[in-house]
Amino acid sequence: MKVPPADGPRPTASSGSRPAPFPIPLSDLRGFARLGVEATVGLTDLVEAVHHAVESTLGLADPDSGGRTSGITGFVYRRVRGVTRWVGLGLDGVLGVLADRILPAPSEAAVLPEREAVRSALNGLWGDHLAQSGNPLAIPMRLRIAGRPLDLGAPLAAQLPATAGGRVLLLVHGLCMNDLQWSRRGHDHGQMLAGELGATALYLHYNTGRHVSENGRELAALLESLVARWPVPIQELVIVGHSMGGLVTRSACHIAQASSPPWLGRLKALVFLGTPHHGAPLERGGRLVDQALGRSRHVRPFARLGRSRSAGITDLRYGNLQDADWQGRNRHAQRRDDRRPTPLPDGVAVHLVAAVTAARASERPSWRVGDGLVPLASALGRHRDPALALSVPTADRCVVTGANHWDLLDHPDVAQALRRWLACPAPT
Repeated sequence: MKVPPADGPRPTASSGSRPAPFPIPLSDLRGFARLGVEATVGLTDLVEAVHHAVESTLGLADPDSGGRTSGITGFVYRRVRGVTRWVGLGLDGVLGVLADRILPAPSEAAVLPEREAVRSALNGLWGDHLAQSGNPLAIPMRLRIAGRPLDLGAPLAAQLPATAGGRVLLLVHGLCMNDLQWSRRGHDHGQMLAGELGATALYLHYNTGRHVSENGRELAALLESLVARWPVPIQELVIVGHSMGGLVTRSACHIAQASSPPWLGRLKALVFLGTPHHGAPLERGGRLVDQALGRSRHVRPFARLGRSRSAGITDLRYGNLQDADWQGRNRHAQRRDDRRPTPLPDGVAVHLVAAVTAARASERPSWRVGDGLVPLASALGRHRDPALALSVPTADRCVVTGANHWDLLDHPDVAQALRRWLACPAPT
């Protein structure tokens, strides 16, 4: 006699049934497969470039051949690249068929924080490449609530968790992060402020590897659509940006000032949490590494690895906000702070929050270290050039001590400052 398994008999699928949804979208697997193929081809290019550098030193290769070897050696490298690309095309095609016809995708309501974190990190590092190559891992800019995107082409009232009011709060995350990460250790500035302000909290989800000005332009257009489609007239808009999110917000405001869309007139306050208004030293260190690697013929090919970092990261070198800050030159070639001045929007209350890891902000080393990523002066908008400096009253600045860059997301002193600055009677 056959004994059924301990968990009961296995159900038999009928001929018309579909398989259970795959745990993650197969589009993610297609994206990872494409990245794997591109990485293999890139590694082959790197190895060939090093091989060519050695041959050039020995006088066995033409130094002006663009890092490519010749003869049988060059043939082998070309074959490796060709086979890798063909395998990649085949794998991409198979995964495409599975995604479209066989295995259904998981429900959009099933938000996996781990998947979101990995995807966001990849977009921060190589998001411009993902977008340009059409990789499914590239994140499109959307407004979300609890990880679910809002469809601005459909009535919004049915998509909101509560009745819409005239006050809207928008939170914009930083580099390599996503909207779910505003919730940290049981606290979410957005939910706290939404309850105290009687506002609807919306969260921006976007590809942080793109240029700040490109994301700023798209955010400006998205806010214009939001104001036009909101169920009731929006009377007040407040934006809170963390890290790079503050730069994207400033860029959107700058772009909007040329046409003065309705959303800009409803913008009442901007809050910047640890925003590198004048850049971050880690990206400047990356440029120095690129320069050091480029000085030796034998290690020069490895500089390609550093130059693969995204446009969003290179914008953080000095805090680029406008197209003019990077267009017309190699984005890795910006050696000094030659940005165009980008004033804060008129008639909008601006608040700056910075952190230092030291116990006291007055300690001189803490000025440069700041929160571990952003120096204190950069977060507070201070600059030796008055045209680039942000003139914000002392009462609208807050420095948190003994905290790092991510502690700004849930630090009680930050929450208290937000309440003090933003909590005011709701409009009637």
